[in-house]
Amino acid sequence: MPYDVTVLTMFPEAFPGPLGVSLIGSAWREKGLWRLETLDIRGFSEDKRGFLDDTPAGGGPGQVMRADVIAAALDSVSQAGRPLLYMSARGRPLTQARVREWAQAPGLIVLCGRFEGVDQRVLDARGFEEVAVGDAVLAGGEAAAMVAIEACVRLVPGVLGEAESLAEESFEDGLLEHPQFTRPRTFEEREIPEVLLSGHHKKVAAWRRAQREQTTRERRPDLWAQHLANLQAKGDKAQGD
Repeated sequence: MPYDVTVLTMFPEAFPGPLGVSLIGSAWREKGLWRLETLDIRGFSEDKRGFLDDTPAGGGPGQVMRADVIAAALDSVSQAGRPLLYMSARGRPLTQARVREWAQAPGLIVLCGRFEGVDQRVLDARGFEEVAVGDAVLAGGEAAAMVAIEACVRLVPGVLGEAESLAEESFEDGLLEHPQFTRPRTFEEREIPEVLLSGHHKKVAAWRRAQREQTTRERRPDLWAQHLANLQAKGDKAQGD
């Protein structure tokens, strides 16, 4: 069965965007390894003009997407064990651990908000997970939805081809990825590190591991602290055994 993705959006024309190109796109259009459906939320509004928003309760600027319209759109599709995601700047951060979990499901249903957001009642009633792709506010959820979907789809078996290519990527074991190099050997007086040309696989592996640790320590001290804590926990467990 293909990995089944449904997007609830006011702008279905925004898709597939980058999801339709390269290996991700061919895995959808040619190989049928995953499926993309877009659903126009405005089609479920009872208003003749397709309005699906109203003023915020309690006052304030902007508009809020109505719970009843969102619910009608969602209820028109089969959930079938698929996680429900709502892309929101106030959500929990998107992480590789969560992506791996979602990639094991039959697919995703992703809600893209607009305006000031979505009536909280439908998020709570239907069990949406609020997900943020970063500490920034976007005009709508479509771009964020594409990030979450691509992160999941690329883990579907067969989409990227070689499973081992995923093993040393950023976040897979709590560390960021090592730097990459290719020809030419010299670029603007900068050389490829000699160890990578040595043909000594153990030395290459050790160098890459050291680079991953250094990069994580310098750029993501939060991840580095968690990595050290995990190593400590493993050491304590081994001593206990």
